Amino acid sequence: NVWTRDEAEVDRFVRDLEAGGVYVNGMTASHPAFPFGGIKRSGYGRELSGHGIREFCNITTVWHGA
Repeated sequence: NVWTRDEAEVDRFVRDLEAGGVYVNGMTASHPAFPFGGIKRSGYGRELSGHGIREFCNITTVWHGA
């Protein structure tokens, strides 16, 4: 999770992020539409949502709170 009001900082952070997901200005929550799972050596891959089939792509989920 990352907390900031600076939209430029959010854009830079998300662009440079090498992770499967991040929550911006909000707490971690699970949702069936969000792909879940690790990338690189942190897990077995993604599951849930339509992105599970795209296991060989590096997709980053960004959730941005109000």
